[in-house]
Amino acid sequence: MSLFFFGLVAVCGTYYVQTLRLTATVVLIGADVGLLITAILVVNNLRDIASDSRSGKRTLAVRLGASGTKLEFSLLLAGAYCGPLVFWIGGIFSVWVLLPFISAPLAWRLIRTIRRTPDGPRLNHTLASTAKLAFLFSLLLAIGIIA
Repeated sequence: MSLFFFGLVAVCGTYYVQTLRLTATVVLIGADVGLLITAILVVNNLRDIASDSRSGKRTLAVRLGASGTKLEFSLLLAGAYCGPLVFWIGGIFSVWVLLPFISAPLAWRLIRTIRRTPDGPRLNHTLASTAKLAFLFSLLLAIGIIA
């Protein structure tokens, strides 16, 4: 749901209100941003697996377990970086759309960190860093689109 509301609805809704139209490219951009916003929530849910499980909450993270949730996080980050490649290879935007790759080292560090971090409280820094990654990636993507 977070991909839908925080990615597609937020980006597409904002674009539509300003232009009174919607394009497939805007939907793809919304999905791309939504992947990173979803990753923030995945870290949060990973951090809370133990407490959610004890209280009977059946979040996706509880159902997938720590290993599955860590894989989900990695796939979300990797998926986000596919977007700019598709935009560039497809000729939708210029090479500047690849600017988000400047943030790739941070994404790689986060993937490595989340794979090595065993328990919830230690994920607080990863949670904040994932939000920073989402901001940086989105800013660079926006600059690349308008360049």
